[in-house]
Amino acid sequence: MATSEKTEKQIRRRNVALSSSILAFTAFLWGMGFVSQRAGMEHVGPFFFSGARMILGAAVIALTIVVMNTIQKARRGKPEAAGEHTAEPSQAPATVRELLKGGMACGAILFFAGNSQQVGIVFTTASKAGFLTALYIVLVPILGIFLKHKTHWNTWVSVLIAAGGLYFLCITEGLHIKIGDLVILIGSIGWASHILVIDHFVSKFGQTDVIRLCALQFLFAGIFAFICAPFADPFFVKESLTAEALQAVMVSLLYAGIVSSGIGFTLQAVGQRYANPSAAAILMSLESVFAVIGGMLILHEKMSGREILGCGLMFLAVILAQLPVGGNETPTAAEGITDTSAS
Repeated sequence: MATSEKTEKQIRRRNVALSSSILAFTAFLWGMGFVSQRAGMEHVGPFFFSGARMILGAAVIALTIVVMNTIQKARRGKPEAAGEHTAEPSQAPATVRELLKGGMACGAILFFAGNSQQVGIVFTTASKAGFLTALYIVLVPILGIFLKHKTHWNTWVSVLIAAGGLYFLCITEGLHIKIGDLVILIGSIGWASHILVIDHFVSKFGQTDVIRLCALQFLFAGIFAFICAPFADPFFVKESLTAEALQAVMVSLLYAGIVSSGIGFTLQAVGQRYANPSAAAILMSLESVFAVIGGMLILHEKMSGREILGCGLMFLAVILAQLPVGGNETPTAAEGITDTSAS
């Protein structure tokens, strides 16, 4: 018995270590996503880029669903081994109407948040965009107050630290804020709202339906962006979309859509299976750090000492906001599925 328990503990440790490694790698993919978004803005408009990456992300998640269904069917076709049993589903499958309603509502907010980020990154650096977007982690419990969610002391301390970080990161010595930073800050409010709205829907869905919901929200957000692109993109790019521009942006677009959105989401879902929720959130918040590293190494961005101090304070606020308080280490249902959207 003792040997069996020891073996189980060893397996559990290996699973936790593997999950942590997967989540850290996911954060790296997301951080590089900011770099690809910034690079892509050299060639096409933000709404076209956002629409294309959302559609690609939806396609990858849809493919993941097909693979999952195929694996499940294959398992159901095999005879059960001795001692094994098939778990009964804990929730009834969502109806098509419920999924479409949730997908459209979440997609509309994702459209607002994602395109605010994409427009803002035209006027700022990938490094700053990563940290400003991460502010949504601090904003979620603040907005939750209006929904009568409980807010702990660490949230208020995080807000104060984040405010100081924002001052050093965004406010110039002349007490001005750049337009790109302001737009991304507005977008971070959208990301926080997105988490709360998704939380409303996923509490009713099973795991498979949650993944379907994510695919639908990417699909609707992409459609909304493509509708706006012909009218809004001319304000940001002078030339019309050409084959040469599309070819030049293809690598960035494929990375943002397939790797950052589609593969990133899948890895997050796998990585969070055995990871402690609070530790997982902290690991995934490393995307802001990787955004800075990628911006410096790939885009040759430079940050002043004042901006680096602001980034450090912002990162400290994000970590503090995720620490368990009062023994509660269980995040809301939405916290496990929305970080990929913010990348």
